[in-house]
Amino acid sequence: MLVMNVDIRVKPGMVEAFVGATRANVEHSRREAGIAAFDLLVDPNDEHHFLLVEVYRTPEAPAAHKQTAHYAAWRDEVEPMMLLPRSSSKWEALISGFGE
Repeated sequence: MLVMNVDIRVKPGMVEAFVGATRANVEHSRREAGIAAFDLLVDPNDEHHFLLVEVYRTPEAPAAHKQTAHYAAWRDEVEPMMLLPRSSSKWEALISGFGE
């Protein structure tokens, strides 16, 4: 399992729109065969700071995800809402509850 953590900072006044756009992306992404989990988290101390936790079944699944229409629509919709460019880090799941 490959875990991607995507760190996102949203501009003030854009939180509701960002969450709405991301909700649609999350719902569609969870239906992809290569995705084991796909969650949006918010920093309890900063409502403008989000983390997407994306769990992929194979090393090829992230590239497949980025080819979907829902990802492209989300990316284009939320780009202007970003306070900073989003950043990501890759992790390999050693012991997890994500399933295989």
